[in-house]
Amino acid sequence: PVNHFLVEPLIKYWMDAVAKNAGGMVQFEYYPAEQLGKAKDMLSLALSGVADIALVVPAYVSDKMPLSVVAELPGSFGTSCAGTFALLPLTREGGVIAAKEYAPLGFRPLFSIVLPPYQIFSRHKLESVKSLEGLKLQTTGGPKESMIRKLKAVPIRMTGPEIYESLSRGTIDGGTLATGSILSYNLPGQAKFVTAGENFGSVVAIFGIGEARFKKLSDGVQKIMLEAGEAAGGNACAVVDKGVEADYEKLKQGGMTVVSFPPADRKEIAALAVAVRAEWADALDKRGKPGSEVLKAFTEALIAGR
Repeated sequence: PVNHFLVEPLIKYWMDAVAKNAGGMVQFEYYPAEQLGKAKDMLSLALSGVADIALVVPAYVSDKMPLSVVAELPGSFGTSCAGTFALLPLTREGGVIAAKEYAPLGFRPLFSIVLPPYQIFSRHKLESVKSLEGLKLQTTGGPKESMIRKLKAVPIRMTGPEIYESLSRGTIDGGTLATGSILSYNLPGQAKFVTAGENFGSVVAIFGIGEARFKKLSDGVQKIMLEAGEAAGGNACAVVDKGVEADYEKLKQGGMTVVSFPPADRKEIAALAVAVRAEWADALDKRGKPGSEVLKAFTEALIAGR
């Protein structure tokens, strides 16, 4: 949405930096809120040239970008910056995801962010893992879907803009989102409870361009875009991480109850997350994709960043 918490620290930050550093040689027309197409179609729009640059969420196109979903696996990290900086070396030129996934597609990532760990929000009371059983919970698909099933809830795949109406109609009981997204989609009031301190997965947001279009840019502009991209990702994740505590206060003011599960439940959730990560890698390996290699590289990058 137009008021999404990533607009200023990520998107506009990058556009302003590129325009300034390119000395006015590059200008942008910005079309938020799915004006050019649905979220699930953004990769196709970028590759076809309908959009020069588009926001691609790998979870929405997991058939084409299964490896990029590694940063969306549950239980991997505690902050947006931890996930963002760990994913970066895998997706920049020379990285395993860049080589094995983006190059064959003809896609060039310019800047990206991994959102803070997703929490579960619900219209119904949450007090333990058991209270999740049977709830119909929105997810963006992928490993978050597997995690929801392991919690004995029912995953319903849908994009962020669809959540408010589905929640208000009772089509879903809740879902999984970062705290900032719960606010951006105006869900307090519809949702009454939200977890804290968990990692039920995340979402990777990649702003990229078709490789053919990228190569038509001058070497200088390419360099400016990529350097501004790394700066934008770092700026945005720092802003987002700093805002999580304030997000919870706003959620409380909106009438939501913040729930911390008992230690035994948190241990159970962590064990389920480990299983989801292993199953994800194994499933990709069996498809001839380097799932285990990518998971190992991402895990090592997380450890190196601590």
